Amino acid sequence: MTQSAASSTLAFEVTRRDDVTPADRIAAVLENPGFGKTFTDHMVVATWTADGGWHDGQVRPYGPFQLDPAAAVLHYAQEIFEGMKAYRHADGSIWTFRPEANAARFARSARRLALPELPEADFIESLRALVSVDQDWVPAGDAGEKSLYLRPFMFASEAFLGVRPAQQVTYSVIASPAGAYFSGGLKPVTLWISTDYARAGAGGTGAAKCGGNYASSLAGQLEGAEHGCDQAVFLDSSTHTYIEELGGMNLFFVTKDGRIITPELTGTILEGVTRSSILELAKELDLTPEERRIPIQEWKDGAASGEIAEVFACGTAAVITPVGELRWEGGSVDHRREGHQDRVAEAIRARLLDIQYGRAEDTHGWLTRLV
Repeated sequence: MTQSAASSTLAFEVTRRDDVTPADRIAAVLENPGFGKTFTDHMVVATWTADGGWHDGQVRPYGPFQLDPAAAVLHYAQEIFEGMKAYRHADGSIWTFRPEANAARFARSARRLALPELPEADFIESLRALVSVDQDWVPAGDAGEKSLYLRPFMFASEAFLGVRPAQQVTYSVIASPAGAYFSGGLKPVTLWISTDYARAGAGGTGAAKCGGNYASSLAGQLEGAEHGCDQAVFLDSSTHTYIEELGGMNLFFVTKDGRIITPELTGTILEGVTRSSILELAKELDLTPEERRIPIQEWKDGAASGEIAEVFACGTAAVITPVGELRWEGGSVDHRREGHQDRVAEAIRARLLDIQYGRAEDTHGWLTRLV
C-alpha cells in the first residue's frame, strides 16, 4: 500500500459550502446511490495557461462552470477524462486503486489531444483534496460494493474559433457515490457485433480516454439495442476482422486449457487499468495471459465448440461483467450452456474487490491512501 504520493506543486485552496448536505440526506443517498446520479458538495478546479502553467488550484462548492459560447471544447472537442473510485476500509480510512496508472493514462490522453499534462503528484493530490473535504460521502466499507466514484477531467476553456491547441485549459474533479453495479449478483450481458460502425481507427484517438471515442460508440450501441443487446462489440476499422473492445470496456476470453486472452493494444484500444490488473492477477490463478489480435471468427467458433469457456468484459464501473450471448446479423452463439459457471470471472472479480476494500493484502502496492 502506498501511503502518500510525491510532493504536489499545485496547492488546492479550500472554500467550503455554507449549505453542506445534511448527514441524513447523505445517508439516504448512500442507501441507494445508483451511478452518476448524485454529486458531492464540492469539486476541484485548476487552470492552465500557456504563459502561466498550472495555477489557481481550488476545492470549491460544486456548481456550473461559466463557459463562453466560443469555448474551444464546444467546437473542437479538446477534452479528456478519467474514472476511478475511493473505497472506505474497515478502519474508516479511505483509499483509491492504482491512481498513478490513471495519472499516466491521463497524461497520455493529454498528449494525444494536444492538452497540457498534469503531473502525477498534482493529479493524486487533487483526489486527496476533494475526498478529504467530502469524505462523509464515501460509503461504509461493509455496505456491499459501494464506493465514491471520482471523475477527473480536463477541457479547452479558451474562447476562440480557430483550429489550434487552446491556450487556456480547465482541470476539474467531481465525485459521485456509486452503488454495486450488479445489486442481485453478476448478470451476463448480450453483445452485438457492430459491422457498420467503428469505435476508432489507426492513427486516431482510440488509445486516449476522451469523450469523442464514447460518442462514436453510441450509434453502434443503439444498433445493438435494436437487436435486444446490452452493448456492442467493435472490430478494427480497416478489415472488420479483429475484436477491439466494447464502447467502454475491455474484453477477455478464457479457454478450456487455462489461457486468458485479451486483444493486444494496437493504438485503437483504450488501455484499461482494470485490464492491466487482471493480466497480473491471472498469473496468481495459474492462468496463462495472452495479448494478441483475436479474429471475431475465433470467438464464434470457440464459443460454439466450447473451446472458449468464459468471456467477460471489464472496466472501473462494473469491475467484471460476464458475457452470455453474442449476436450478429444472421446468427448468434450462447455461452450459457447447461452447468455453465463463470468461475474465472468471479474469482478475479472477488480478488480485485478484496484488494480494493482492504480485505486482502495488497501485495502489488496498488492502493494509495487518500484520507
